[in-house]
Amino acid sequence: MLRFLTAGESHGPALTVVVEGLPAGLAVTVEQIGDELARRRLGFGRGPRMRLERDDVELLGGVRHGRTLGSPVAVVIHNTEWPKWSEEMSPAPGATTKPLRQPRPGHADLVGMQKYGFDDARNVLERASARETAARVAAGTLAKLLLAELDAKVLSHVIQMGAARAPADRRPGPDDLTAVDESPVRCFDRAAEAAMIAEVEGAAKAGDSLGGVVEVLGYGVPPGLGSHVHWDRKIDGLLARALMSIQAMKGVEIGDGFEVAGRRGSEAHDEILWDDDAGEYVRGSTRAGGTEGGMTTGGLLVARVAMKPLSTLNRPVLRTVDTETKAETVSFKERTDVTAVPASGVVAETLVALVLASEALRKFGGDSLTELVRNHDAFITSLR
Repeated sequence: MLRFLTAGESHGPALTVVVEGLPAGLAVTVEQIGDELARRRLGFGRGPRMRLERDDVELLGGVRHGRTLGSPVAVVIHNTEWPKWSEEMSPAPGATTKPLRQPRPGHADLVGMQKYGFDDARNVLERASARETAARVAAGTLAKLLLAELDAKVLSHVIQMGAARAPADRRPGPDDLTAVDESPVRCFDRAAEAAMIAEVEGAAKAGDSLGGVVEVLGYGVPPGLGSHVHWDRKIDGLLARALMSIQAMKGVEIGDGFEVAGRRGSEAHDEILWDDDAGEYVRGSTRAGGTEGGMTTGGLLVARVAMKPLSTLNRPVLRTVDTETKAETVSFKERTDVTAVPASGVVAETLVALVLASEALRKFGGDSLTELVRNHDAFITSLR
């Protein structure tokens, strides 16, 4: 199984992630991680800073001469803006800065202050910030590279921004990731793309923010990942937990999700068919999202996650309370985007990849990549 742990604050010197459980022999480069992080920074509605900078990535352990060693992999993402924040975020004792005491509705500010006994919201918001997802994308890049060795791909696309929604029958294939990323809002449908851009422009003009829905697709996922035998091993539960752990996410559905609840059973399930040419079972639809009984079926994996509008607004209008005076005020303003939905799809991809890679390692085992691939191929062959 894969395990990973991230550390670091949004405006601290760096973010760090340690990934344990990767087999030896997986090809990894700093450039591959940097490319995925660059995808996370783009998207219509993000600030100009995101478009100009590239994350400074360093591999500190677990990789030698471009290959994993089987030991924990340590990745550091340096903060290029650290000099501007070195006093504000100094770890040294005795530093004095003006505390933030106007917590933002919808953010972790107030509850975090109450939970940990802080009088400064910055002690909370720096770690609660979605900047932490950069470390998870770095970890997820390693998972995506591992899945590629098993002929599996994970990609995402935006299906809703505000009120604009793409048609359900416009779904990218396994080789369409470049086409998705070329869209300013990472939408595969060009008509819906235009409507989404209009939604973002309207929110930006009003100084407001915008949420949306991302769909994550898994192609070539082998059957049998996850298990029916324990609640905490069910693949749909693992996916839901991972996706809901992303900052600002408020809902997850696998396959047709909530829509299935309004159908009769004859229209809610995926019929089982036999493909003579491929010599394998196939499903006639994707209503269950590629899972049954807590396990992957071998069909297309489909998961959707809904992101709320960002809680930091360019025109602060939401009422809050000053935690020192208890006087009514408006929430403070940090530098923010109009929306981060396109970028959230990249994060969602990596979290799904981490779950699938972890369960693939659990099922197929192997200390080296060669052993893992051999075990995987033998299992697939046995099914045919």
